[in-house]
Amino acid sequence: MSALKFTGPVLPDGEVRDLYVVGGRITYERPQGAELAGSGWLLPGLVDAHNHLGLADGGAVSDDEVVQQALADRDTGVLLLRDCGSPADTAWVHEREDLPRLIRAGRHIARTRRYLRDYGHEVEPEELSATVALEAERGDGWVKLVGDWISRDAGDLAPSFPAASFADAIAVAHAHGARVTAHCFGHEVLQGLLDAGIDCIEHGTGLDVDQVAQMAAAGVALVPTVLQTDKFPGFADAGRDKFPVYADRMERLHRRRRETLMSAYDAGVDLFVGSDGGGSARHGCLTEEILAMAAMGLPAEHVLGAASWRARAWLGWDADLAEGAAADFVVLDRDPRADLSVLARPSVVVLRGRIV
Repeated sequence: MSALKFTGPVLPDGEVRDLYVVGGRITYERPQGAELAGSGWLLPGLVDAHNHLGLADGGAVSDDEVVQQALADRDTGVLLLRDCGSPADTAWVHEREDLPRLIRAGRHIARTRRYLRDYGHEVEPEELSATVALEAERGDGWVKLVGDWISRDAGDLAPSFPAASFADAIAVAHAHGARVTAHCFGHEVLQGLLDAGIDCIEHGTGLDVDQVAQMAAAGVALVPTVLQTDKFPGFADAGRDKFPVYADRMERLHRRRRETLMSAYDAGVDLFVGSDGGGSARHGCLTEEILAMAAMGLPAEHVLGAASWRARAWLGWDADLAEGAAADFVVLDRDPRADLSVLARPSVVVLRGRIV
């Protein structure tokens, strides 16, 4: 079996080493016949922690389109995707050696007529726990709830389900061995979810200081999707005539995004990077999300870790390029800790030990 050689600073510690790939695994013991395949900064594969593989504006897409979405992510060095809800059955992606590794959450679970059409299950409170149990069995260890959405009756964001229903559903998911995350724009839904032991919050623009402290203490992660939340003024404009209270709310949430994100960072909340690729957001834009998070004030190396080694560890994959680890990494021609923009143009991408 042929061996590949790579050389350069190995991140995150930056020690200059010769790294070899044999049989899809990393080794630092030099094999015979290893050929130099790349040199530069060696970074564990990027992670898109909020991705919607198989989703477009109209709902599920064809398998061919799924492949194109996955390749758009892979070719920018994103080698692990955490699906955060998709109407398409993408379990077959696990069998494709050329596509990123995938952790599926199954379909979104939302309240009846309180979410985007054809995206997820739409259920009533008495059906929530049974639906969660179904998706926990179908997925890869995650379930995605729609925590809040606009209520036409209230003319504003409102929790999708009562707190007691959320709490029972989260307990059911945990009993099935699945973690739970939830879409949350506003404030009102958050406390019930946190008290119920949710594992992750998506977006999280309504968080307050006490809640980020609770998240840090309990190990609840936050994926802020700042490219997505930057669209709030557009959402406000689109809804202003029918829902002026909602429009004002979305503008307020947009204005305090940086304060909310930095308070979570200062409190020690585990932050991860998600593009929200799928639907209204395109695939292959994780570097733009990384740059946007840094522009909000987060240290560059912290964001880099949140998109690479720390995210991999959080999702249960090899975090570092250690002896025996799966050979999923990228080679960069500059130090990404000094220039995050280099992530958009990896010189080599290695997935499952193969240059792709």
